Amino acid sequence: MIAKMKALKALTLSLFSLILCSLISCTYDSSSQEDKTHTDSNLSAYQPKEYVELEHPEWSKNATIYEVNIRQYTPEGTFAAFEKHLPRLKQLGVDILWLMPIQPIGEKNRKGTLGSYYSIKDYYDVNPEFGKLEDLKHLVRKAHAKGMYVILDWVANHSSWDNSLATNHPDWYSKSKEGHFQSTPWRDYDDIIDFDYSHPGLRKYMTDAMAYWVKETDIDGFRCDVASFVPIDFWENARKELQAIKPVFMLAEAADRDLHKRAFDMTYAWSLWDHLHDITTNNKSINGLTEGYIAEHVSTWPRNAYRMNFVDNHDKNSWEGNQVSNFGDGLEAAIVLTATMDGMPLIYSGQEAGLDRSLRFFDKDTIQWQNHKIGGLYSRLFQLKHVNQALWNGRWGGEMDRIKNDQMSKVISFSREKNNDKVITVVNLSNQQTPVKLESQYHKGTYTELFSGVEYAFTDSTRFDLAPWSYLVMVKQK
Repeated sequence: MIAKMKALKALTLSLFSLILCSLISCTYDSSSQEDKTHTDSNLSAYQPKEYVELEHPEWSKNATIYEVNIRQYTPEGTFAAFEKHLPRLKQLGVDILWLMPIQPIGEKNRKGTLGSYYSIKDYYDVNPEFGKLEDLKHLVRKAHAKGMYVILDWVANHSSWDNSLATNHPDWYSKSKEGHFQSTPWRDYDDIIDFDYSHPGLRKYMTDAMAYWVKETDIDGFRCDVASFVPIDFWENARKELQAIKPVFMLAEAADRDLHKRAFDMTYAWSLWDHLHDITTNNKSINGLTEGYIAEHVSTWPRNAYRMNFVDNHDKNSWEGNQVSNFGDGLEAAIVLTATMDGMPLIYSGQEAGLDRSLRFFDKDTIQWQNHKIGGLYSRLFQLKHVNQALWNGRWGGEMDRIKNDQMSKVISFSREKNNDKVITVVNLSNQQTPVKLESQYHKGTYTELFSGVEYAFTDSTRFDLAPWSYLVMVKQK
């Protein structure tokens, strides 16, 4: 009897344990399911988001850009005279024409005989030295007919002393402690006076003026002078209003990533120029380029934010030398890098003709045109950029993937790949003959060198003997 009772007790305890375990399990499963559902419903807050919210014009995906100095471009220095160069520029591979400011130039406190383009006397008129409004319209129409686009340089930070706004709206300007107009602090800009963007009326005036040029002349956007000196919320609203007229392309003279979110398609790669200059003329290591600029760009720069790569522009040329003095024997190597790295390459007026001097900024100083090797170099690089998706801009193009080699202090090597297109760039950034071995096990295949047409087979390790400052642009065969 006792044995039966013990057995019954054991059975009861076993059943109770099973029931209890089942209840606990169900509760746990239910709780787990609820937790999972709760977690899933909140994952949206953790999804990665694109930093760049604006939409680039589709035509900018593989575009190049060219800065036009109308004053110095021809003996006449007019829109009509420049227009004759459009066929040559189209053949060169230029897509975007950036015209330096085309408005009348202030006379009060003018520098030099002709003054600075960036001292704007009237935001709604054309500099009579360049021609008439209809001449500008004709130039834009001709450029569009050739599949090219035109952006105007826009000076929103300041005006000339004799701009009518200084008389009609003096409150729109920044003032010194004494209550006087003042130029940009800490800079030698005595021919201009700064605006104060705390005034809504100024913001509306400047936005309306920009919209006028888009509507009136059918231009395709703006390059905005010292853009970071003007509040970003002004630019974001201006972009929104311009975009309502037509898709526009906006270039900021700045290097601020925040400008890319809702305002600008492209900013300047200022520090890239600095590093290349240090390497080619100051005998600096390439570590500043690779660990400073490229590492920062690949790791922190928004993927769909364009950067403008250059070896010259009007600021560098006017005040800091020229492409030859700034890059010496490494000039071609620097050009190849700026045209094959992530970013949009720029040519400044005259570069393609081998410009080897600084053009005067406030006086007439006509460019001497000639056929030159530099023009041929750019032409080949631009032709490749147009057809090879690996070199396209922003998310349309391929990311830079470093290829390690056994001469990392002298040779930079990287690949870019998009869809079925792939390009490998190898550049000797030194003045020494350099044998180099690439760790190319992930890049096997047959490549054609862009400039020589020679075929190369890439294996696990690929060797080259590079002359000083030489370069190879390898296009993978399909």
